[in-house]
This record gives sequence, C-alpha cells and structure tokens, in this order.
Amino acid sequence: MRRVVDVLDSLRLSGGRELVFDRPHIMGILNATPDSFSDGGRFTNVENALKHAEQMVLNGATILDIGGESTRPGALPVSVEEELARVCPLVEKITSSLDVVVSVDTSSPEVMRESVSVGAHMINDVRALSRDGAEQTVLELNVPVCLMHMQGHPALMQVEPTYERVVDEVFSFLQSRIDALTAQGFDRSQIIIDPGFGFGKTLEHNQCLFRALDRFLDLEVPLLVGVSRKTMIGAITRRDIADRMVGSVVAAALANLKGANILRVHDVSETRDALKIVNALM
Repeated sequence: MRRVVDVLDSLRLSGGRELVFDRPHIMGILNATPDSFSDGGRFTNVENALKHAEQMVLNGATILDIGGESTRPGALPVSVEEELARVCPLVEKITSSLDVVVSVDTSSPEVMRESVSVGAHMINDVRALSRDGAEQTVLELNVPVCLMHMQGHPALMQVEPTYERVVDEVFSFLQSRIDALTAQGFDRSQIIIDPGFGFGKTLEHNQCLFRALDRFLDLEVPLLVGVSRKTMIGAITRRDIADRMVGSVVAAALANLKGANILRVHDVSETRDALKIVNALM
C-alpha cells in the first residue's frame, strides 16, 4: 500500500521543530471546554489539563490537540475572548514543560495568532480556514495547518446531511482548499487533510469515506483521521460514549492500515498498543 510518507518525509513546525513521518503519530485530544461530547468539563482547570497532557505524552502521544470551542453536533460558538482564555494559558504551560508537538483546534484567526505566539506548533481547523481572516492568518504565521471537511456548521450539521457522491465531494473540497492555499504561496508540504468523520455525515457517509481512505492519499499530503468515541462508533457497536474505547481503537488501527499518518484519539495508550500489534504482525 502506498503511504504519504513515500512522498513527504516531515512537516516543518514553528520553533524549529520537525514532525517526521517514519511512523504513525498519535494525536491526543485535550478539550479545555465544558461541553465537548466525550470529556467536556474534565479539563477546564489548567492544572488538571496539564496532568492529563503529561499522561498522554507518557502513554505515547507525539501530538496534543488543544481545543477551546466544542464542535460536537449541536454545539454553539463561543466568544473569541473565551476561547483565548481557555486555550492560550494551556498552550503556554504545555510547550514550556513537555516535549510534544502542540496543535490548536481552532477556526478563529485571533486564537491562531495568539496560540502560536505562546508556543503552538500547528493549527487544526475543522472549518478549513473559511472564517474571515483565517486563511491570511495562516499564510502570515507560516505554520502547518490541517484542513477538515464539514458540511454545514456544528449547530446544524447533523440535520439531514446529504451528498450525491460523498467520497468525490469531500475529495474535491479538500483539493480545492489545498489549491486555494498553495495558489497564494503556502507550501503544500505544510498542509494536512482530514475527511471530517461525523461532521455533517450520516453513518453511511462515514462508512463510505472510511472504506475509501486510501483514495485521499492521492492528494499527497498527510492524512489525519479522527473517529475516537464518535457517534459512528456508537452506532456500529451500540455502545454509549464511555464504552466506545475498543471500537475506537480498532477503527484507528484500520485507518493506519489504510494510510492515515495521524490518528486523533482519546485513548492514547490503547491506540499505541494496537499500532504496535499491527506493526509487528502485518
């Protein structure tokens, strides 16, 4: 199976760091929000969040993705001031104390700029730089960015999402966003893509996308997959959020086999073990 690593060896990160794709990277999820679907409210305190970050790094996370605005189905936006207050102190603490790549999960230009100024290495935007000023901000910051596909917006995205050909439409959207950035001089080698499982998609849409994951390797940029504890896992296993670890880990391992370079997960230690087994036995 052709892997992105064959055409791209690494990402250049801010602060002189580099993310080398010699293995799959585990991105640990750290939500500094009161209302995220899985761990909302657990890590709004900086000290609690820092302890969790430390544990995820010990468990094998090479990237931490810090978010200050919930994007679960039905979520409402928060003010820029609130998002800054949730994210930036945590970014500063983690980057000064842990040897880990820090990604910030945000769509707000102000949060992008401020978080990078206090140490963040990359941006993960579920809205693919569609907010006013976001594209120009990333061009100026010149840090890696993950572009995700989402139909609609979080408050209404799961209200009857429709596609004629979901794989083609998601692929075309991501291609167009890559083209838009590179046309302005942004280095293609600094772009990551995410098909956006669960963001404006039914279970059937998610299944079609997952089965076609290796097609997204044709875009020749790193592929990020995040399905951890999501509704699609619950729909398949018929388990509540707290009981979706096994299903999530299996899906992450399968995504890696289909070419994913970055796996965005809640259960870091279990995902690390699954990847070790896959690597040893495949």
